[in-house]
Amino acid sequence: MVVLTVVFMCVAVVGMRQDEMARVRPVIERFAGEMFADLPRRDQRGTGELYVRGLLTDGKRKSMVPMAARLGVDHQQLQQFVTSSTWDYTQVRRRLAGWAAAFLDPVALVVDDTGFPK
Repeated sequence: MVVLTVVFMCVAVVGMRQDEMARVRPVIERFAGEMFADLPRRDQRGTGELYVRGLLTDGKRKSMVPMAARLGVDHQQLQQFVTSSTWDYTQVRRRLAGWAAAFLDPVALVVDDTGFPK
């Protein structure tokens, strides 16, 4: 888990090139496997892992088309996962919050009500 934390902290700041992504892909697959464990279908879990990799790759735009191009996949696959897949995001968010809290030891939480669930 320490390696995973370091990977995500570094990537959050600078982004990751494809060659760097290849080196840490097993770590990202384990992370995505934990976060998306409750998704009912294997293809949904796989697309969730793709989406995580897309968010971590280098590039200014984190929308579906540029991320899909960097990953070499059809952007509709990512788009459907985020906008119309039938999975409960609350469990994923809960697991992610627990994972982050275990490593970051937050002092305060900021609630931002300008966003919406995706």
